[in-house]
Amino acid sequence: MVDKWKIAIPELTGDEERGVYVYLPESYAFEPERRYEVLYMFDGHNVFFDSDATYGKCWGMKEYMDDTGTPLIIAAVECNHSPDNGRLKEYTPFPFEAPSFGKIEARGQITMDWMVHTFKEEIDRRYRTLPEREHTFIAGSSMGGLMSLYALLEYSQYFSRAAALSPSLWVDIDGLSKMIKKAVIPSDTILYMDYGEKELANHKDMLRAFGQVTAKLMKKGILLESRIIPGGTHCEASWEKQIPFFMNILLYS
Repeated sequence: MVDKWKIAIPELTGDEERGVYVYLPESYAFEPERRYEVLYMFDGHNVFFDSDATYGKCWGMKEYMDDTGTPLIIAAVECNHSPDNGRLKEYTPFPFEAPSFGKIEARGQITMDWMVHTFKEEIDRRYRTLPEREHTFIAGSSMGGLMSLYALLEYSQYFSRAAALSPSLWVDIDGLSKMIKKAVIPSDTILYMDYGEKELANHKDMLRAFGQVTAKLMKKGILLESRIIPGGTHCEASWEKQIPFFMNILLYS
């Protein structure tokens, strides 16, 4: 089942509420003593239901979780839909400028501080979680993929594993490279990262940037699964097809 409720992020949007989606595995109801690992996801409105998804197509995570019986809680928060590039601002750790968007302020640190100090604490309070780092993961796509990578690098005391699908590395490849170099990464840190074959042309030198980041992450000692998706595009339908791949990496033991 997916438990839906509302939450505000005062640090970002004051009293304005946005949706929270929490997937609970079937066993949650009939094993009252059991506790569960948690996967946090960005763009929560796109994760479970086509009816809530921005473009009418979600990831299909509920169907995958139900069909596989995966014993995991998924906690996902809706993004900022403000036409003033609200989502981009909240989902970037680096300020950047692009022809289609103009200048974008970096509010990613505020987002992550709220996620680990407020949202995670609320999830751990409401549900039977395993709150420790080794049981806490994070995932997202596009700007959410960039944020998942950022979370693994800068908030490694909270997250041990991450999945970054089609991450927006183009935002600031130099800034990201410096962040990787400075990051203190525990030896058990695991990352799944991919990019679609057909979306490589969306940004200049994307293949080279993807290879560069992959090499730096591996040099840092991160246990990395890196893929170029044959025929992969930048959309929920393509990311849905990658669920078995990144879930196997996140839950591999």
